[in-house]
Amino acid sequence: MDDIAVTVNGRRRPLAGVQPQTNALDWLRQTGLTGSKEGCAEGECGACAMLIATPSDDGGTMWTAVNACLVPAAALDGQEIVTAEGLGTPEAMHPVQQELAAAGGSQCGYCTPGFACSMAAEYYRSSRVAEVSPESGDSDGWTGPNGFDLHAISGNLCRCTGYRPIRDAAFALGAPEGDDPLAARRAEPAPAPSHTRLETDVGRFIRPATLDAALAELAAHPDAVLVAGATDWGVDVNLRGRRADTVIAIDQLPELRAISISDDLIELGAGLTLSEVEHRLDGGVPLLAELFPRFASPLIRNRATIGGNLGTASPIGDTSPALLALGASVVLVSESGEREVDLADYFTGYRTTVRSADEIIRAVRIPRPLAPLTAFHKIAKRRFDDISSVAIAFALTLDDGEVTTARIGVGGAAATPLRANATEEALVGRPWTLETVRAAASVLGSEGTPMSDQRASSEYRAVMMQRSLVRLYRSTAPERAEVPA
Repeated sequence: MDDIAVTVNGRRRPLAGVQPQTNALDWLRQTGLTGSKEGCAEGECGACAMLIATPSDDGGTMWTAVNACLVPAAALDGQEIVTAEGLGTPEAMHPVQQELAAAGGSQCGYCTPGFACSMAAEYYRSSRVAEVSPESGDSDGWTGPNGFDLHAISGNLCRCTGYRPIRDAAFALGAPEGDDPLAARRAEPAPAPSHTRLETDVGRFIRPATLDAALAELAAHPDAVLVAGATDWGVDVNLRGRRADTVIAIDQLPELRAISISDDLIELGAGLTLSEVEHRLDGGVPLLAELFPRFASPLIRNRATIGGNLGTASPIGDTSPALLALGASVVLVSESGEREVDLADYFTGYRTTVRSADEIIRAVRIPRPLAPLTAFHKIAKRRFDDISSVAIAFALTLDDGEVTTARIGVGGAAATPLRANATEEALVGRPWTLETVRAAASVLGSEGTPMSDQRASSEYRAVMMQRSLVRLYRSTAPERAEVPA
């Protein structure tokens, strides 16, 4: 197809001839839109942030900030994006740009366009606009009196200005007013998914219309790379030079984007982004609600999918420990049919799973009722936007002071995410006391085969695993639990 195109800052631009591995950032800069910058090429700094029009709950549009360095340019076919150039000009600046300038929120300016785009996404958030009042700030300083949530820019890094003037600029923003085309655009539907087939001399990019069509393409191209948010594959392309003859985009397949909740089951479509799952569950799964804010940054969560995080099979993928603790299973589908695999049996080795080459992850299933005592502990060098050294998820049931059920998922302690089965056995049927917890914590510290690397030593990981169980106990017990040596 030679007519593939994307609307950029209100202007339709052709995508014909773009290579499957070319990311949106490189393509934008090749077309002369150099406001977006490459800082890290792995979705950590936010210098490349852009806005993409996505569907809102009311059938309109919301502006969602994403990392342009990780989005395949071909995936923008039929979509609508806004870059920093589309927000405003030196002669007619956008309110976000005006406040950044007034507050001194820019020095070298390299990161500023990305900050402006992330801030603009929060500026146009409908519920924020409804919150603008002197009483809407919070005590910990994350939310301003204008309802602006600073977590929205937690995926943007500044290396010279410092964050106080940027925060001041964010907290000075009011509600959109006047003739604001981006605000008006929210009342119209977002672009529908396009069904793309891009053939080039180095490969092809395919976005099928249905799951059946995707499975047929996968059968025809067994070596194809399946891409949803591309937050993992995009890093491999940028930093490791990975290429693929065929890329099949499955992020917009309707069969992968549903959520269903019954008395005994929660089913999450594998193509839903983590931000969408968080929004649609609305705290209904407390363990996941605790996890999501600690998973990378909003720029990543706005693209990364729950199926993609399991598909990469990373031993430090943060969703895996939580889903293991929840007793989740994975629904795999191929042209031959569908099968369900317990997540504890899904991982087979470092970044390998039981999923065969012709299968796609359709959904993740979480059994109900949920355990009443849950917690997600992420040990990392930074509080937000960092890779876990160790991630541990707990799901326990206590009855009259006794542990009746226990599921513990651990990441970063072995070549695969794992269930801490021995620790679970050390807890179940025993009283929920400091003595029991100390004994079980000792077992937890010996689970897996933690390694030493640049993030943490194996000894540190083992100690943190022990402390996590004691920390959970301390959150429920009136007495102070001492940390085991």
